[in-house]
Amino acid sequence: MNNYFEFYGIPESFNVEPAMLKKKFYELSKLYHPDFHAGENEEKQQEILELSTLNNKAYQVLTDPARRMEYILKLYDLVSEGAKPQLPTDFLMEMMEINERLMEADDAAELGSIAAEVLAFEDDINQKLGELTTDYPTLDHTAQEDRRIKIADIYYRQKYLLRIKESLDTFAARL
Repeated sequence: MNNYFEFYGIPESFNVEPAMLKKKFYELSKLYHPDFHAGENEEKQQEILELSTLNNKAYQVLTDPARRMEYILKLYDLVSEGAKPQLPTDFLMEMMEINERLMEADDAAELGSIAAEVLAFEDDINQKLGELTTDYPTLDHTAQEDRRIKIADIYYRQKYLLRIKESLDTFAARL
């Protein structure tokens, strides 16, 4: 897998400056634009096309905070499709309780209460994520590794909360 951070010549970070990303994207778009290499042989044209595609993919991933986080975690095999994360029991119990209340909710007030609770969980998780990612590029490799493990935990909690939010939306639509 190509490393998008290396491709862009920037340090690996969960927080990337959007203006700098855009500048890099346009710089590489000009450099690898297929029209500028129309006179080259077929092999060179194919290489340029692949670099142009890589530039587009890198930009799409790195400009989206959620995709960027998932991408970094995948680089280190901390998340994968179909993986069963080991989330803490207390978190799972709280989520099960919310799910049960959601199944039994029969009015907008109860759904609103559950939604507020889920948002509070989400705010707490996002705050922790911010604390873990802010100084990430300045840490040594061991500390970065430790942070990535904690961030992967948050990633899976976010996925879990997303499913609950989708259920909330489904139930709200029925009322």
